[in-house]
Amino acid sequence: MFRRPITRWLLVAAVLVVIGVWPAAAAPITWASAGADAALAAVPGKVLALLAVIAYLRQRPATAKPARA
Repeated sequence: MFRRPITRWLLVAAVLVVIGVWPAAAAPITWASAGADAALAAVPGKVLALLAVIAYLRQRPATAKPARA
């Protein structure tokens, strides 16, 4: 596949860099999701359901009124 050995070594180096950097890059995402989970866990389920219903009723598409002749 690769005729030049340097290409193979560069590819191996790139894979090792990505594997080595990935945990550090993913850590803030994990922390943010843990914080969001903690914030949502603090709100009772009935309140979340009520907020969902309110959001749906405010954002639902408008129905067209029938035309009168």
